[in-house]
Amino acid sequence: MLKLFYAPSTCALATHIALIEVGADYELVRLSFADEDQRKPDYLAINPKGRVPALVTEEGVLTETPALLAYVAQRFPAAGLAPFGDPFAFARVQAFNSYLCATLHVAHSHRMRGYRWADEPEAIAAMQRKVPDSVSQSFTMVEGELGDPWLMGDRYTICDPYLFTLAQWMEADGVDTRRFPRVIAHRARCAARPAVRQALAEEFAAA
Repeated sequence: MLKLFYAPSTCALATHIALIEVGADYELVRLSFADEDQRKPDYLAINPKGRVPALVTEEGVLTETPALLAYVAQRFPAAGLAPFGDPFAFARVQAFNSYLCATLHVAHSHRMRGYRWADEPEAIAAMQRKVPDSVSQSFTMVEGELGDPWLMGDRYTICDPYLFTLAQWMEADGVDTRRFPRVIAHRARCAARPAVRQALAEEFAAA
């Protein structure tokens, strides 16, 4: 059985959704950021980065959402969550998820975790003020790349639950969602999927 360490309202939701989509046998382990569970010795022994998600497999522990999503898709290829038979198409999937991880999510993190990049209160406050603009810039790129009905077109892939997860935070980041009708429509389509509804119910039932 796979074991997913997560915290509610984090990017771990994307992997949780993917596990349900492929029909995996998994166990959820909830961490409380309020209680700083991610910094406790028991969890640091699993993931020294002190972040979520972490996925415990029979072969070892995996971290970083793009890697976890690719792993789930490859481990359960019959679910068709990634175009492994087409090197270019799979590279596009990886490129998009890398952008979400390295650019969009980082811009979002400046709102709450500026201390990772600066010590001075003034610098942290400046980063926070920039969040609506920097996150909006990232979603401008996403809006232009979105296929229909799913990110890569007809095929639902591991890009879709990842984008859905980050799009959940748009309003809190101060983004004017009226500027991104395609992202919002995609968010609604994802929200209607049974796997997404189940993942959200499981995460917040335990919260």
